[in-house]
Amino acid sequence: MQNIQDLEKILNSELNTKIKSSLIKHNQIYLKIDEADLTEVILFLKTNSKTKFRQLIDITAVDFPENEIRFKLVYLLLSHEFNQRIIIEIDVKEKEIVGSITSIFPAANWMEREVFDMYGIDFKDHPDLRRILTDYGFEGHPLRKDFPLTGHNEVRYSHETKKVIYEPVKLEQNYRNFDYESPWEGTKYIKELTDSNDKKN
Repeated sequence: MQNIQDLEKILNSELNTKIKSSLIKHNQIYLKIDEADLTEVILFLKTNSKTKFRQLIDITAVDFPENEIRFKLVYLLLSHEFNQRIIIEIDVKEKEIVGSITSIFPAANWMEREVFDMYGIDFKDHPDLRRILTDYGFEGHPLRKDFPLTGHNEVRYSHETKKVIYEPVKLEQNYRNFDYESPWEGTKYIKELTDSNDKKN
């Protein structure tokens, strides 16, 4: 088994111009790179004899709608030979097109389609970039934090017409409002209530 610190040194040595930052956390290596270097870095990690990250575990994204660079695209790879995991992060602006890695990992096909469907991130040179989880004609991307909780359309079976029909949602369109504080610290209104009670006592 390869030492994780040695692996990080190898990566920083071999890919020194491509890596923006590297970090060991939870016994895994986290690499931050630019989108322009994605295919080159992924190919190196898969084919180099010192790394052998030959399995793509997942591709996902995180949405930060309040940030100028809205998305963080995350790639998870596994090396069976060295029993190591690596996580690659890329910052992606809204409407920015990311290079597909399907030519390196064919399994990326459906993973990239899922990211496209859920977040609306486009992949250049993808062989079949279309929705994979939502229905035909679906509006929006459900894992974006500004997507309405009730969606845009209601899908139901009509006994009169004997088919599935789409109708605009008639409910109030609330949007997700996330509190990023730890639940153990409490939300803002609980803190304010606690502070006012402390002052009274």
